[in-house]
Amino acid sequence: MYTTASVFFKTLAGAGITHAFVNWGSDHSAFLEDLQRQRVENGGKTLVEIITCPSEYVALSAAHGYALVTGKPAAVIVHVDVGTQCMAGAVHNADRGQTPVLIFAGSSPFTANGELHGSKNEFIMWLQDVPDQPAIVRQYMRYTAQIQSGKNASKVILRALQIATSEPKGPVYLWARREITDEEVDEATMDNAVLTKGWPPITMPALRSQAVNTILSALIQAEFPLVIAANSGRNHATLLLLTQLADTLGLGLLSVSHAVVSIPSDDPYYLGSVFGGKLPHLAEADVVLLLNCDVPWVEIANEPRAGAKVFVIDNDPLKRTYGWSHIDADLLCDADTTTALSQLLEAARASDAQSVLNSSSTAARLEARKTKLKGLHQAWLAALSIAEARLAPDNITLTSPFVLGALREAASAHPKTDGGKKVLWLNEAVSNTPPMWNHIRPTVPGSMFMSGGTSLGWVLGASIGAHIGVQVAKKDFELLVSVTGDGNFLFGAPTATYWVARRYGTPFLMVVLNNRGWFSPKYSMRAVHPDGHGSRASGEKLSVGFGESHNADYGGIAVAAGGAWAKRVERAEELRRVFDEAIHVVVHEKRCAVVECIIESI
Repeated sequence: MYTTASVFFKTLAGAGITHAFVNWGSDHSAFLEDLQRQRVENGGKTLVEIITCPSEYVALSAAHGYALVTGKPAAVIVHVDVGTQCMAGAVHNADRGQTPVLIFAGSSPFTANGELHGSKNEFIMWLQDVPDQPAIVRQYMRYTAQIQSGKNASKVILRALQIATSEPKGPVYLWARREITDEEVDEATMDNAVLTKGWPPITMPALRSQAVNTILSALIQAEFPLVIAANSGRNHATLLLLTQLADTLGLGLLSVSHAVVSIPSDDPYYLGSVFGGKLPHLAEADVVLLLNCDVPWVEIANEPRAGAKVFVIDNDPLKRTYGWSHIDADLLCDADTTTALSQLLEAARASDAQSVLNSSSTAARLEARKTKLKGLHQAWLAALSIAEARLAPDNITLTSPFVLGALREAASAHPKTDGGKKVLWLNEAVSNTPPMWNHIRPTVPGSMFMSGGTSLGWVLGASIGAHIGVQVAKKDFELLVSVTGDGNFLFGAPTATYWVARRYGTPFLMVVLNNRGWFSPKYSMRAVHPDGHGSRASGEKLSVGFGESHNADYGGIAVAAGGAWAKRVERAEELRRVFDEAIHVVVHEKRCAVVECIIESI
């Protein structure tokens, strides 16, 4: 017998979805039954691999990590309204991170007297029957829809996936009553469930020729042109195009509030990574080109140079889902960044532009620009090297730059990582996010990811999904390293995470930067009240710190829940040895490892 659940799984598999991260409930009887039917009929295999997650937040975070690595959506299956609520901040992350994920939630039966198969038969089904279940997540979704019959379920699913994978990409939410998922369907309906052709995502537009000419002319004539890239690297092809354009025209390159590698850190014109605060070089730049920037700068701390020309290329330049967003700009271009960069590069190489670029005055000016930018790049590297050599003022306590420099060197030294090129990094270091980007210094497209949102704890579940994604997409990574803070580690449901990691064989190294609390709230408070009472208080007194004696055993949690290897490091001379040992455990023993690094306290 086939049911709507049978159609659901067959449609997902036909659309290329390989994994579903799930937390089952009473609304999923048809799904559990159909999965067992598949195992019986297919030698123990199911059409979609099921990853059981004892936390919905971990499930959606894992699907998020999977999508970042593969570029394709996974499915998440949760239980009625309560499971939908338990995804919580992971929903925000998938939305703001523009990550395609298909979420399905069952819903309580709508019949109560046995009128249909699957009718209410447990008391919880009255309590979980809410007036508008998808309203819980609707404002974060690209699309929400109810599956009302197995006859057209496949079309609803394919429409959802089509929207999820169209720019700006993001999560979609489907739901169905239990009677509907248990509805019996015929062979013809099952046959139609594989007809997935004809559902392509939207093709993004190119720049208009006038915009190409305007932007290129401004970049050529500028004194100090600056490209600020945030998430253009979601398409890996942009990295080569951008570096070629920068080399052709002598453009400064700056990463700002980014979730992906959009500029290789070894590019000679790269000027670093910034999250908030005062942007270096913005006040000097007379032309600024913004590429897929959610928040290019915080206005209260930054003001572009008077008369500077600002051009925006983005898949949503108006940021329509933000309550407030505005940048004074000369051009707002709704365009595919890869196509736009190709157009600009092609125009720069055309004969008309070349005649201008090769003129003696322009050539000399461009060469001077390049020389200056290379000097700034070298000064940036030198400053990082100095920071990596310093301990805290007591000359004992570790600093985050010291830890991250040692971590980069250890990961690069392992023979399987090809000098670090085969390391996949997940970054949720919170207040240490900028040091993470600047000291790890990724160069390979798709080699470091953040969630793109602000709900903390993401990195734990994402590490599971990213590991699976590496295997599915056959990516050339030999080691997965994740970095987080101590408070953030607790947010991510670590017991559930490490159980799942051991159950499904997804080893990763987790480095915990332990500053004994949450620095970010204290930082924000001091910014608003720099001379207030709180500015002189400890993190523990402010109720944002754990103090020196109330810390959790972070590694012990992972050991107990998932058989991980764990060490705590407090002294500089121990650090490299512990990192080397942890990497060996992950790469060769295929076990998770946790290294807790005690850094300066908040």
